[in-house]
Amino acid sequence: MTEQLQLVLITCADEAEARHIGRALVEARLAACVHLRPHTAIYRWQGRIEEAAEYTLLAKTVAAHFPALRDAVLALHSYDLPAIVAVPVSEANAAFVAWVTAETGPTPV
Repeated sequence: MTEQLQLVLITCADEAEARHIGRALVEARLAACVHLRPHTAIYRWQGRIEEAAEYTLLAKTVAAHFPALRDAVLALHSYDLPAIVAVPVSEANAAFVAWVTAETGPTPV
């Protein structure tokens, strides 16, 4: 692989926020594709166990774009502490790698 692919997981408060952030990432060419999935989160926050409906975004990108992608999400997100977690892709088919690389555009400076 010439570019290191990453899958970036991002949690969002609701579908509207998830769509807004996902579309912004693809429009800015920071992600080639973003999947939206509803889920229920059970978590500890400020000493209490909470449960809430959320959406998870799964963004397909290249590692070089992660800093700009993270900054874009932080600027658009409603949470004080959004989860933005990059997972490196160890294997992928060459055509998919080429597509993600082409759709995310040149590496930011």
